[in-house]
Amino acid sequence: MLFVIAVLVAAVLFGTTGTAQALGPADTTPLAVGVARLLVGGTALGILGLTVGRHRQRTQGRPDATRRGRALLLMALTGLCLALYQPLFFLGTARNGVAVGTVIALGSAPVLAGLLEWLLTRRRPTSSWMLATALATAGVALLAVAGGGSSGADIVGVAGSLGAGASFAVIANAQRRLVSAGWDAFTVSGAMGAGAAVCGLVMLPFTDMGWFAEPRGWLMAVWLGLATVALAYALFTWGLGGLSAATAATLTLAEPLTASLLGVLLLGEQLALPAIAGLAVLATGLILLAATSRSRRNPAPTPLEA
Repeated sequence: MLFVIAVLVAAVLFGTTGTAQALGPADTTPLAVGVARLLVGGTALGILGLTVGRHRQRTQGRPDATRRGRALLLMALTGLCLALYQPLFFLGTARNGVAVGTVIALGSAPVLAGLLEWLLTRRRPTSSWMLATALATAGVALLAVAGGGSSGADIVGVAGSLGAGASFAVIANAQRRLVSAGWDAFTVSGAMGAGAAVCGLVMLPFTDMGWFAEPRGWLMAVWLGLATVALAYALFTWGLGGLSAATAATLTLAEPLTASLLGVLLLGEQLALPAIAGLAVLATGLILLAATSRSRRNPAPTPLEA
């Protein structure tokens, strides 16, 4: 149950991103906020994860040296995917609106993670996972319908949102395999953070970071970096040690649940009846998944060399 709680807490932290951005300076751009998250959060996650992970790895023993090359490639892949997630996600929300872009990205991530895990491990997802994921995804869809209007979706925006969902699915599966192969969760998350921070440096020249000098600007950047990246991904990766990638990805659908509730409580937003129904359906799916995941530890994926 601790693994479930860790992933749910991570999802709640993920869900504060939109509210933090709304409470920050008015002249920020999605790309600039994404770069700030990568630089602040990636650097903090890299320092924390690699420092703590080195000590824990020393006491637990190091994985087989013959698998280290492929493991390093997987760690680099997670950092790249975390960096790619930012512009792809914001492309989707810019083209189709926050509600529709978010539902496509977050709704596709659990399905893509489950399919990718099935492809890699040849393990069919459990019926409880499929039911819980269907309920949770339906709840997110109702939230999007309530806020997305009736206009047709932009195909480029849809592709961006699906790319963001695929990026998260790759992160979940890659980290799950690394943890199962004997790598400490903090080492895995730290390597991802360090890689993402490097990608953020590459993106920095193309963004306007003037808002960072304002008190609300750096406070927002610190919260987004430390809470929604460093702490959230450390918890998420640790939780993967006892959950399948598909289950963990579905649990992260608590993110839109959190975002919607914060919008009502802190930003004065009002929820239509379909949105309220969506929150109820989404919560039901998450509760079902948490209950069915509590009784057993999900089997580990195949080794890295498979």
